Amino acid sequence: MSRRKTERLLNLVVCLLATRRYLTAEQIRRAVPGYPDSDEAFKRMFERDKEELRELGVPLEVGSDQQGGGGEEIGYRIPPQAYELPDIHLTPDEAAVLGLAARVWQRASMAEAASGALLKLRAAGVETDVTTAVGIEPRVNTHDPAFPALWEAVRDGRPVAFDYQGIGRTSASRRHLEPWGVVSRRGRWYVVGFDRDRDEQRVFRLSRIVGDVAADGAAGSVTVPDGVDVRRIAFDWGDPVSDPRPATVRLRRGAAQGPRRWARDVRPVDDETGDETGDGAWDEAVLTFRDVDRFAPYLARFADDVVVLDPPDLREAVIQHLKSVLACGGPPPEVPPGPPDAMDGRVNGR
Repeated sequence: MSRRKTERLLNLVVCLLATRRYLTAEQIRRAVPGYPDSDEAFKRMFERDKEELRELGVPLEVGSDQQGGGGEEIGYRIPPQAYELPDIHLTPDEAAVLGLAARVWQRASMAEAASGALLKLRAAGVETDVTTAVGIEPRVNTHDPAFPALWEAVRDGRPVAFDYQGIGRTSASRRHLEPWGVVSRRGRWYVVGFDRDRDEQRVFRLSRIVGDVAADGAAGSVTVPDGVDVRRIAFDWGDPVSDPRPATVRLRRGAAQGPRRWARDVRPVDDETGDETGDGAWDEAVLTFRDVDRFAPYLARFADDVVVLDPPDLREAVIQHLKSVLACGGPPPEVPPGPPDAMDGRVNGR
């Protein structure tokens, strides 16, 4: 639904709720902004708006009165008592679940919406405790730049276009998608939908989207097929398991103990020439990895104690991750004991 139509329908609901008498179509036309000047165009649009309100469950009442609404002429109004929601009563457990859900999004891009939802519930007299300590502190990370645009596209039913760099690709390609849903799986975010370029349903990892996500059609033009479970599609799809690849890195002597545990062919090198020597401050080593998107953040957590020399895609991914950390102005997260491939239980080339 377009913003203009949403505003017009909202103004129409407010207008019909505020009146105690029936308003004729002409009175509504003068009171509600957004309707066309043409009589025929107004009639068509007003008929569509009435149907839209009824489909949304708004109790639109049709009638007339002698004191207003033009005598016997048909008019419209929305009885407040039929429109208002009943009092909301939540059990302590239900209120706790709401508070926990808001805490999940507290440090993510949905934080503002979650906070606003709790504020509205409190204004309605619903107690929602978000301060009680719990044994588990859930967090949802939505720092992928593509997340807000894709979430809005799913909400609005709008097709999108973006540049996507798949596994093993040296450059990104333009993709056109009818998005059905955005889901999280194992700490990564994916968008599920109908790929117009491949003419079939596809799953795209948000971290591999390059640049901005652009609108590629009208709002409301995307229809999710009946029976589609976007979570099941994303979970069944999985990420293709890449073959192990070697990475040549430099490790500061006496530091970067994590990568050293998983390194092979470690040798001291000259700082300037890279020749094998015992006089420099660096060691050169080989690490084995599978997934650039997971391994680059791991190496970046060691900051200036690790320098990636090869392959180029891993080196560039580490540089971009460090730049994003600097842009956020925050320290790197705590370093885990081993690289992601090892923690996944995959063979690490050793």
